[in-house]
Amino acid sequence: MTNYLDFAFGLLGNIVSFMVFLAPLPTFHQIYKRKSSEGFQSVPYVVGLFSAMLWIYYALLKPDTTLLITINSVGCFIQTTYICFYLFYAPKSARLQTLALVFLLNVVGMGLIVVLTQFLAKGSNRAAIVGWICLVFSLCVFIAPLCVVRQVVRTKSVEYMPFLLSFFLTLSAVMWFFYGLIRKDYNIAIPNVLGFIFGVIQMMLYVMYKNTKKVVEEKLQEIQMEDHHKIPEQIIDVEKLSAVVCSEIINNPVFVPRLNGAEMAKPEIETLIISSYLEKHPRNGS
Repeated sequence: MTNYLDFAFGLLGNIVSFMVFLAPLPTFHQIYKRKSSEGFQSVPYVVGLFSAMLWIYYALLKPDTTLLITINSVGCFIQTTYICFYLFYAPKSARLQTLALVFLLNVVGMGLIVVLTQFLAKGSNRAAIVGWICLVFSLCVFIAPLCVVRQVVRTKSVEYMPFLLSFFLTLSAVMWFFYGLIRKDYNIAIPNVLGFIFGVIQMMLYVMYKNTKKVVEEKLQEIQMEDHHKIPEQIIDVEKLSAVVCSEIINNPVFVPRLNGAEMAKPEIETLIISSYLEKHPRNGS
């Protein structure tokens, strides 16, 4: 019975995690349309590749972990594709930064973990050490969305926190938690507790703030409509005033004084004419 549950949760974990891996596709569609990856970050994909590589190495040290190997192998392929696509459209500076990060994290970092654990640890100790590294790294990955959560609370906008991504991450955490719990592999189970908690928090925030942007847009439209109606009225009033002033000038020429023998500037003349008119014809309520 335990083996069947193990396989069931592992299979469901594979399916849901595959959906999570496909979540960035709209981002890369936008990059393709713009023909530039400027403004986007490559860090999530480099970190995702490192995480998949780390879990594959851990799974190879443990018995009966085929489902863990399959999904992370797919993850490695997808994340590598994302990184290559990003590099193709990235500006030179971003391309160099991404390549440096890939080299430091995925080549040097992963290489050191493999070499040190192979030479300094033996047997079950090797799997235990790699398991602890996976656990700590997974905790860090699950804590990372706190930045997004803080931004949502501060801006009261869920623009940068898609609901479907939060939902699938939460569902993935549930599946892999039970997979690890049934197998009594707490290196898999423990990080997914935190993943589940943060996933629920993100979905709650989405429900709280999902309509905030719509309300703001509606208010902006109302303000723009009011301004649109006010501007023609103001133009009409100015045109009427100009016409009346011109007729007043024709009927009642205004004496324009000179200052120190120099003629007054045009704006000063206009101001004097309008002031003279307003003195003779004061507006009601002003």
